[in-house]
Amino acid sequence: AALTEAVIATSLAGEAAEQALARASILGGALRLTRDLVNEPPNRLTPQTFTELAQRVAQDYSLEIEVLDEVALAEGGFGGIVGVGQGSVHPPRLVRVSWVPEAAARRVALIGKGITFDSGGLSLKPPASMPEMKSDMAGAATVLATVVAAARLGLEVRVDAWLALAENMPTTDAQRPSDIVSMYGGTTVEITNTDAEGRLVMADALARAVEDEPDAVLDVATLTGAQIVALGERVSGVMGTPALRQAVTEAAVAAGEAFWAVPLPEHLRANLDSPFAQLRNASVGNRAGGMLVAGLFLREFVGQVPWAHLDVAGPAFNDKSAWGGVPVGGTGAGVATLVELLRSMAC
Repeated sequence: AALTEAVIATSLAGEAAEQALARASILGGALRLTRDLVNEPPNRLTPQTFTELAQRVAQDYSLEIEVLDEVALAEGGFGGIVGVGQGSVHPPRLVRVSWVPEAAARRVALIGKGITFDSGGLSLKPPASMPEMKSDMAGAATVLATVVAAARLGLEVRVDAWLALAENMPTTDAQRPSDIVSMYGGTTVEITNTDAEGRLVMADALARAVEDEPDAVLDVATLTGAQIVALGERVSGVMGTPALRQAVTEAAVAAGEAFWAVPLPEHLRANLDSPFAQLRNASVGNRAGGMLVAGLFLREFVGQVPWAHLDVAGPAFNDKSAWGGVPVGGTGAGVATLVELLRSMAC
């Protein structure tokens, strides 16, 4: 494709202008990586091929990487990721990609939901809901691109990006409603809806990430259709520890993105009670506050670490016409906000 030049009017000049252009170019590259990954068809982007791409990216930018395959996940007690992935011929992966500067002011963990295709499992989605389910790995793409941007910007904050990768399918030995799984760390969860799979892979990754005692942990996910009902297709929801939740919304304003702070009402926690396990993964027959109930589920796995949950279900994929700087398809929602947040933490 032919390249076009853009002219931008600015009051900056000299070195300041060059630095601003360099930062914008790095952010643009991160957005492009996220969008390209989200737009990949699911037959070409499986958990394994996503892992291989992460390995190439890590090598290109001198990042550390750790990969847990299906055997290591089973042996390590990652029952959430294993359970979601067991219905697919493409086994799950948990990948950690880390930017480790010599002088790190803080350590931040980023968790990304990486469901490379979400059929809903045995709780099968209706056909009209499936075509854009290739985008259910947008969270993992976002955190991978963010750690690359942090490295390229030389931010003095350690960033561990965790990619929780699985394909949710109803084949082979698929997870069943009424199954009970043991999550990383031992929490037992009754499966009431196999289409509430994202919170399972995210919870495993969160529980593992907080073991490293980061200063903050943030997860990014196309987690709930309830987010779209509540906030529409252009505004993301953020919930969690109040101070970190506020920091995310402030970073979003600075980055030009739309995040809305929402609460985690304690009375909704009862929706996760199970007579058979410590938790259930979804509230059956009750759609009230679905985005918030999902957030409450994730909160169970973060301990005392400051935490924020970013639900980008609507904004991560644009199935209508382009608007502003947002293209059709993968949008890269959340990348600019996370990069800005990390920049502020490194100061």
